[in-house]
Amino acid sequence: MEKIKRFLPLVLVIVLSFFAIAPLLHPGFFPVHDDTQVQRVFEMTKSLKSGMFPVRWVQDLGFGYGYPIFNFYAPLAYYAGSFFNLLGFDPLFSAKAMMALGILLSGVFMYLLADELFGKLAGIVSALFYVYAPYHAVDIYVRGDVAEFWAYAFIPLAFYGVLKTFREKNFKGVATAALGFAGIILSHNLTAMMVFPFLFVFVWILAFVPFKREKKTYLYLFAGLILGVLVSCFYWLPALSEMKYSNVLSQVGGYQNNFVCLTQLWTSPWGFGGSVPGCVDGMSFMIGKSQILISLIALILAITVYFYKKKKETRKWLLIALVSFFGLAFSAFLTLSYSDFIWQNIPLMNYFQFPWRFLLMVLFFCAILAGLFVKLLEYLPVKKYPKHFKFGVASLLILTLILVSTKYFFTSPTSHNGSIEYAGIYGSNPSLYTSDYAVKWLVSRLTYEYMPPGFFVPQNPDQVSDGKVKTVYGSALVDYLKIDPQNYDFTTYSDSNVAILIPIAYFPFWNIKVDGQKTGFSSVQKGILINLAAGNHTVTLSYDQTPIEKTADLVSIAGMLLLVTGIIHKKRHR
Repeated sequence: MEKIKRFLPLVLVIVLSFFAIAPLLHPGFFPVHDDTQVQRVFEMTKSLKSGMFPVRWVQDLGFGYGYPIFNFYAPLAYYAGSFFNLLGFDPLFSAKAMMALGILLSGVFMYLLADELFGKLAGIVSALFYVYAPYHAVDIYVRGDVAEFWAYAFIPLAFYGVLKTFREKNFKGVATAALGFAGIILSHNLTAMMVFPFLFVFVWILAFVPFKREKKTYLYLFAGLILGVLVSCFYWLPALSEMKYSNVLSQVGGYQNNFVCLTQLWTSPWGFGGSVPGCVDGMSFMIGKSQILISLIALILAITVYFYKKKKETRKWLLIALVSFFGLAFSAFLTLSYSDFIWQNIPLMNYFQFPWRFLLMVLFFCAILAGLFVKLLEYLPVKKYPKHFKFGVASLLILTLILVSTKYFFTSPTSHNGSIEYAGIYGSNPSLYTSDYAVKWLVSRLTYEYMPPGFFVPQNPDQVSDGKVKTVYGSALVDYLKIDPQNYDFTTYSDSNVAILIPIAYFPFWNIKVDGQKTGFSSVQKGILINLAAGNHTVTLSYDQTPIEKTADLVSIAGMLLLVTGIIHKKRHR
């Protein structure tokens, strides 16, 4: 019975989050800005099946020439999608399950944090305010930015881990903080950059609240953050070190044209377009009237309660209210052009590209303030407190929130700009999304910044790679032995010297051999060029991680072993 009471609020959060995932239950997919989700799940699964782990390279994206997308684009969500795909579900279902899981985790992890701060009822309110935030709907159903809304889910888990570390001073908090921070990094590295300063301030504030401070508390906290960095090292170290081999840096900058107008934070028309200069964008950047009003009321109520009661406990609530409201206001400020001096003087800010990404932190603090509001209802300066008053107010708040916010959680009613002729609700046949035409052309032309600098970019479907080697001069017979994401093996026979063009984008992890011996080659615009003498030859291209990638893998393994060892030791100690 005790366990049921413990998990019932969490189950309630998941059930009440249904309306946020309901559009995913319709057949087929839907138009979003980053319309590559099904194909990325499909390609990651293909690489996993070939034995590649961690997955860095995909075979068919990049117009069929391949590229190491998961070296640079955070992979965690796609591992989840591939898990469903490997279980036997098709890539379309797996991509939608991946998205639904990311939505539900945001509510679950926010509940854990708010429950720790304010109690179960306030935890439910905070969780639902976090799930049903308008910008959350924008990320899911307008932008389709799976990486960003997965990172959004892990933000409260990182804060929860830090709080547990301070309060309990044991490895449970350390492990939670590590998993939370690693989850953010592996979901969306830009969000990790955004969150870290706020986490740092949070730690600094906790150092002054009335916990029993001991040296081991800070050692635990340091261990949690370091473990999170170590566990995720297999991703972030190669991403930083090997960026020069791709065009990723071409996406950095341009933030000046993406500032939000102040009025847009209060209200802006809902749409499925993009962000443009000025105050009339094709998508909405509103924080949400419910979120803003409850945040203001929570701040006023915290100040009122503090001056009315002046107790040690009310001072704590006032501190949370002030810190959260400042975090909210500062994050909102960074979305506005008034903050341009900050963006100009901190070079790393250029990587964010869109100032309105800071709405993620705005909504995080709004959710905290919503939970605080429910908690502060216990301190109202009234003579007689009506029975079930707090429960009734919280229930009304949740009902109003869901009725007001569900209108934002829907898919675009328009077609997909003609890129795929979908049937029904954008086609329910999974093969529609994983055909060569869809993967090598329609999706590849949307994102090709992961290809090598100067590599050939096809201008029409006829120019994409068919996967077959070409002879640049001379003539040769080719017999294909094995082609998968990790290997490209074939034999050739020619009467004279010949130059062979292998249609694979070159990156330093390709190990190229002719007749078992490493050979010279040229990296050219359409692949890898090898000169062969007359006769029979066996050519092999095998995927072999670079020294940096291997080092990063070892560091991550060490981090995981430390994390597992700590968890096992804690259980044995108990």
